[in-house]
Amino acid sequence: MPRSQAATIRESLSAQIDSGLLPLGSKLPSERELSELFSTTRITIKDALLALEAEGRIYREDRRGWFVSPPRLIYNPQYRSHFHDMVTRQQRQVETRVLSASTVLATPALSQELSLGPLAQLLQIRRTRSIDGRVVMYVEHHLKPEFFPGILQQDLSQSLTLIYQQRYDIRYGRSRFDIFPSAARGEVAQALTLAEGSPILLVFRINYDQHGRIIDCDHEYWRHDAIRITVDSHVAAGE
Repeated sequence: MPRSQAATIRESLSAQIDSGLLPLGSKLPSERELSELFSTTRITIKDALLALEAEGRIYREDRRGWFVSPPRLIYNPQYRSHFHDMVTRQQRQVETRVLSASTVLATPALSQELSLGPLAQLLQIRRTRSIDGRVVMYVEHHLKPEFFPGILQQDLSQSLTLIYQQRYDIRYGRSRFDIFPSAARGEVAQALTLAEGSPILLVFRINYDQHGRIIDCDHEYWRHDAIRITVDSHVAAGE
């Protein structure tokens, strides 16, 4: 069957990216400019751009337009060191910004996941992670307060893994992961400067310490174009 005009435009833009004529991180022309360039409607242009976004080739920022996606971060959920170390080992720049840190009432879902009783409290830390100056992840950490007294007064822009080790003599043991696609809504979309409903990848992790106790959990909301998840089962089996 003949290709649609949107598919032809997608292939043309993809070829421009592959050749470097549209460099990684560069801003695309506006949808109006693209519709004039390809002599088509903005609806057709939008279809082509959405297809490229779904592939992770481009991304959009609310009120700023479309950009060519930078190289993906190789993300190994089983990585034993802290996040900053994983990023810098790939010769990327990482920055963490703290949005809030407070004590909250555990939701029924968190109470079940963390084996809590009724009306239990948790320490909630909300942060964003930037790689090479672009916000790529919004994360909500929920900590059991009995393990981490006074942690909300620490510099939470630093690695929580290191704070756990250095201040509380707590180290991560095993973790359980759930990874699935989702859509950016509300504060997640705002933190990632995404339009409502944009595709994201949700990584939910429950963490145990070296003694097998559940100590915290993380909800990581990633720009889906920003990471490539890699797991080596051979390495995991040998640990």
